[in-house]
Amino acid sequence: MSRKHNHLKGAEVSCCVKYFLFGFNILFWLLGAAFLGIGLWAWAEKGVLSNLSSITDLGGFDPVWLFIVVGGVMFILGFAGCIGALRENTFLLKFFSVFLGLIFFLELTAGILAFVFKDWIKDQLNFFINNNVKAYRDDIDLQNLIDFAQEYWSCCGAHGSDDWNLNIYFNCTELNPSRERCGVPFSCCIKDPAEDVINTQCGYDVRLQGELDRQKYIYTKGCVGQFEKWLQDNLIIVAGIFVGIALLQIFGICLAQNLVSDVKAVKANW
Repeated sequence: MSRKHNHLKGAEVSCCVKYFLFGFNILFWLLGAAFLGIGLWAWAEKGVLSNLSSITDLGGFDPVWLFIVVGGVMFILGFAGCIGALRENTFLLKFFSVFLGLIFFLELTAGILAFVFKDWIKDQLNFFINNNVKAYRDDIDLQNLIDFAQEYWSCCGAHGSDDWNLNIYFNCTELNPSRERCGVPFSCCIKDPAEDVINTQCGYDVRLQGELDRQKYIYTKGCVGQFEKWLQDNLIIVAGIFVGIALLQIFGICLAQNLVSDVKAVKANW
């Protein structure tokens, strides 16, 4: 009887693991809910929720998708981990660890493929940017994303300012009635430190000038090359972020599996 009592006493769920996993996931859950809420609010402001067919109307990339997808995944994972840890539910804990493990595997696979097929990734990035250049005026969120990228990386278009010929408002064809004809967005312009107010018309007619003259007013390097240069210059920081995320995922999987083992050990002794 004494031996059986000692055996039962030895099998218990670690409170430290349980509540650490719960606390970690409740933050993850709330952050996911916030991302999801921002995404849905942005869609509501653009009238997408009242007309769901408009989701497929945009020719380019809608940045709101990032908030919806990332927020949705974080919300589901956070919910499973939070409730699974609090209620000691092995099904939810296994779902959490498997789902997190799958995401980790996909990230690892994507990283390896990106390293092996660098030229293909570069071509896809070029296609992605040019496709979104075409849709620049179609969506305000996409427009803001492109403007941010061009200002941050001091670039214009995928390979240069002439990529803006792909956009119906900026192309140089004779039939184009737009005032922005043969121009570029203001985010391509080299900023004057003395100007307090952004000159949104600084790119008008700039592509009517020669290449050397353009360099005085706008960035002429493409965003693909500038992005590559930025990655090389910040390789340690970028690698550190990815390694940190990977370690957090592995840590979460280990905690969940540890808690599952504890719960099973307790149930086995009932």
